Amino acid sequence: QVEVVESGGGLAQVGGSLRVSCAAVGSSSRSYAMGWYRQAPGGGREFVAGVSFSGGTIRYADFVKGRFTISRDNVKSTVDLQMDNLKPEDTGVYLCVADLNFQTLVGHPPSLRFWGQGIQVTVSS
Repeated sequence: QVEVVESGGGLAQVGGSLRVSCAAVGSSSRSYAMGWYRQAPGGGREFVAGVSFSGGTIRYADFVKGRFTISRDNVKSTVDLQMDNLKPEDTGVYLCVADLNFQTLVGHPPSLRFWGQGIQVTVSS
């Protein structure tokens, strides 16, 4: 079992930057792959970025490549998502998620159990 808690986010202008962070709590938190999904108003959850438990494997959605950077600190059991060159379509609720299987985390959201509450990111034009 693991619990994930998000922080950060907020409001930015087009072209600006924001960071969202996720802390994983649990005795085996370092064993979990972690990542981010987002949900726009009226839309479904879409994958944004994920990192394996070791940090050695990272995957991004095409629409954030070159703009977002995911990183993890296994000492602190945290994962950060640095978001640069933000666009209005990046607006939404960003949800941190953890899973023991990296492929499941990045490709099968209905199978994922350990979600955070979500944090709002708003990009104004």
